[in-house]
Amino acid sequence: MKQTFLLSAKKWPASLSVKSLLASVILLLWLLMVLLAPFLDLHPNDVVLEKILLSSDQQAFLGYDDLGRPLFDRLLVGAYTSFSVTFGVIFVSSFVGTGIGVISAYIGGHWDHLVVRIIDVFMAFPGILLAIALSGLMAPGIANVIIALSVVSWVGYARLSRAQVLAIKQREHVQSARALGASHGRIILWHILPLIMAPLMIEFTFGIASIIIAEAGLSFLGLGVQAPQASWGSMIRDGTQYLLMAPHMVLVPGVTLMLVVLAVNLLGDALRDKLDVKAKK
Repeated sequence: MKQTFLLSAKKWPASLSVKSLLASVILLLWLLMVLLAPFLDLHPNDVVLEKILLSSDQQAFLGYDDLGRPLFDRLLVGAYTSFSVTFGVIFVSSFVGTGIGVISAYIGGHWDHLVVRIIDVFMAFPGILLAIALSGLMAPGIANVIIALSVVSWVGYARLSRAQVLAIKQREHVQSARALGASHGRIILWHILPLIMAPLMIEFTFGIASIIIAEAGLSFLGLGVQAPQASWGSMIRDGTQYLLMAPHMVLVPGVTLMLVVLAVNLLGDALRDKLDVKAKK
């Protein structure tokens, strides 16, 4: 029994590294698809009536959709769309949310109470429903999808950064910097922000997965990118009508979406375990 326990304990870190390696490979493939998509000779919108719902051939090993368009080409273009929306939303929401949360907690007082109430109002609504409502009010397109999802996503960063700053701003090194006459901006940039970057990085990683799913969901509902522009969500929506006759129309974008989200979550778990000081003790 003791030998079995020791063997399993030795294999556990190795299994974690294998998961992280597989997740890294999947994400590198996703990034490779994004980088190659603008430079490859792709024809995602070419309609070939003779190849409608064909499962595969020499020109398109992933098959064709209901209009005879190659799924591989549309998958690459959809990866570029997913990447653009995801990192646009992450950049805007993390910058705005972190700035609001840090300043609110550092200043305190009535300003902090106002920010908390605003955060509570946003938290009261399901994020995806609010994004659907905002996308419905605005014209379809990548820019409006980024705006709608950013309005929803900044709350998590603001809430997390505010909680971290409230716990840090009374520490001795912050009080010493204030006593030595350091400006508020210098205190925030050099004495507070470096200490809250670890939880923000974890939130950033898990935020990528949620934004990928949200973008696919909006496109599935017809509120994201519009035809003929490709998106994984719109590809899944188009394939649901032919699920029995041509399941590859759903399986190709669906499995790709699942693998990318799973890889991001696995890397997020690994990053959280790596940065969690309490778990190492």
